[in-house]
Amino acid sequence: MTEPSHFVVCVRNEGCEDLQLRKLYQILPDETAARSHFLRVIDDSGEDYLYPDANFLPVDLPASVEDALAALANVG
Repeated sequence: MTEPSHFVVCVRNEGCEDLQLRKLYQILPDETAARSHFLRVIDDSGEDYLYPDANFLPVDLPASVEDALAALANVG
């Protein structure tokens, strides 16, 4: 069993003006949200919100890249 992606790419943003198409977003684990087909996404505001999982596709990145992207998100 592989570890789930910690990043997704936005492929739909109808009704979700805080999301940009083709942009990578970090996700946070949320089993309750997942059961309702939502993802907890850190959006462009820097806060985490629930968005429909159909708006995203998972992205498999090497752990070193995920760590670097997560570190960048925490800067500033």
